[in-house]
Amino acid sequence: MFEAQREACVAAALAGGRVLVPFFRKLEPGAIIEKSKNDYVSEADRASEAAIKAELDRRFPQYSFLGEETGASGDSSRVWIVDPLDGTLNFVQGFPHWCVSVALWDAQGPVVGCVWDPLRQDLFLATRGEGATWNGQRMAISTQSSLDGAFLATGFAYQLGERFKAYSKALEATFYRAKGIRRAGSAALDLAHVAAGIYDGFFEMGLQKWDMAAGVLLVQEAGGLISDWEGGEDWFESGNVLAGNLWVQQELTDAVRG
Repeated sequence: MFEAQREACVAAALAGGRVLVPFFRKLEPGAIIEKSKNDYVSEADRASEAAIKAELDRRFPQYSFLGEETGASGDSSRVWIVDPLDGTLNFVQGFPHWCVSVALWDAQGPVVGCVWDPLRQDLFLATRGEGATWNGQRMAISTQSSLDGAFLATGFAYQLGERFKAYSKALEATFYRAKGIRRAGSAALDLAHVAAGIYDGFFEMGLQKWDMAAGVLLVQEAGGLISDWEGGEDWFESGNVLAGNLWVQQELTDAVRG
């Protein structure tokens, strides 16, 4: 089921990656624009999104599209949600941690999702009800039994504004319990790495839909849980996301609620 959509998702992500790699560490200063304070877009982001959209339009012209750079188009209940370069600041600075995220959503939620890390040649893929894979091999979340001793991923951005106060309280609540917390700068890859069992859990505020559209399905299909910071289901609209296995996700929820 959804085989054609899954193939399109992967093909589009790979197309975006092929565009991005030649730009990496070769961007001219004039190719980088500050959309708002500390929020960047580059020629590479735009070229990647164009390649992704062309691939998806060729295969499924009837579906809608939501991309970080070009916005929304179409009126179908099935919509491709795309981040052509998740981790733009990393990319601009030459830090080798970024990815392409492509997902298809319908009225029930995510259908297929793909996160492609071109530098490491890591392909994370999930289909609703069919599990998740990492480079073609079945993957599963970690079996860490507690927030105590967990290895966590997190993220924060300048755009959090006053919400940073709530975030910093959550960070303090988890800091003394986790064995390590990493802020690598790509939410899509963080979620993929939770799904793969590299991280035991993830927490972040203020994510955009394209940041998490593929990653949340990876986590769910790998056996993990997703919630908002209150333990509810408003994560896709609020952008406040907690992820992990049954034990870590619940203890993260308790910790951030304080």
